[in-house]
Amino acid sequence: MGTDTRVAVVAVIVRDTEAAAGVNELLHQYGGYIIGRMGVPYRERGIHLISVAMDAPAAVISALSGKLGRLPGVTAKTVYAPETALEG
Repeated sequence: MGTDTRVAVVAVIVRDTEAAAGVNELLHQYGGYIIGRMGVPYRERGIHLISVAMDAPAAVISALSGKLGRLPGVTAKTVYAPETALEG
């Protein structure tokens, strides 16, 4: 991407499978910024864990995380890589 972008991981916990379509639609909309994603169903607890690695402007990462977190049955939190860790 570039120097005006941040690298981050958005951690998503889906407690309601009815929210899956909304989660997938948002991830599709922001797909151009997504480096990769991994989803793990935790059947014993009835939840799904998704980690989404992104390289995007901070406002874009924040927007996605906020939209995900506003879906019923979904929690989303973001961790940003320290900018100094990305210097080459």
